[in-house]
Amino acid sequence: MTRLIARLDIKGPNLIKGIHLEGLRVLGFPNEHALRYYHQGADELIYMDCVASLYGRNSLGDIVQSAAQDVFVPMTVGGGIRSVEDASHLLRCGADKVAVNTAAVANPKLISDIARRFGSQCMVLSIEAKQIGDHWEVYTDNGRERTCLDVIDWVKRGVALGAGEILLTSVDREGTRRGFDIPLLRAVTQEVSVPVIASGGMGKPEDLIDAVLFGNVDAIAMADILHYRRAVIGDIRRVAQAADIKVRSYEYA
Repeated sequence: MTRLIARLDIKGPNLIKGIHLEGLRVLGFPNEHALRYYHQGADELIYMDCVASLYGRNSLGDIVQSAAQDVFVPMTVGGGIRSVEDASHLLRCGADKVAVNTAAVANPKLISDIARRFGSQCMVLSIEAKQIGDHWEVYTDNGRERTCLDVIDWVKRGVALGAGEILLTSVDREGTRRGFDIPLLRAVTQEVSVPVIASGGMGKPEDLIDAVLFGNVDAIAMADILHYRRAVIGDIRRVAQAADIKVRSYEYA
């Protein structure tokens, strides 16, 4: 069953969107958008504080707590999570899973610590990938910092340490509307057995088809296509069904 996930990138109190994770544009209040996507039939939501690691903090607790009162689908929350205590705080606020990138690279043991405390299903390894020559490299701090880590090596290590899911963002494709990086998706999914969420590049509903059928991902994270109202989740669900891709059924009002 392929999950259709709305991704909301946050800076301060605002929903933002950029290209290649840069040039961020303010689009409004995140929970107004989240409620709309919930009513459209999103299977899950992802909240990412895109500047939290840069400033050494996570400020999503209040936003998540507010969303949890009106939105009743699983929520993954990431950005600035540096400890088990940070993860615990967000889970208490209403998150179902936490996504960790920068702090996991700096301290891989954090993956195991979170997985042991809350279960592997709660620990999402967020990976920001850029193509460098003939391979992909892990970036941190919202795509700003090189790590010299190979994406494939890192994803295998992360899963071995306890990550139960991978949020895989192509920095090269993010915000470009050019479609997903299928070779990247395929390279990762053939190496791990945990679910992989494709993020970065969805320009039209049909882009889902290649990501699922050729990239072998388990879920699609969508931002630009939803925020700019170029499609609603119902459109994307119908395209998936027409391609015989299994998605959750949903009765639209």
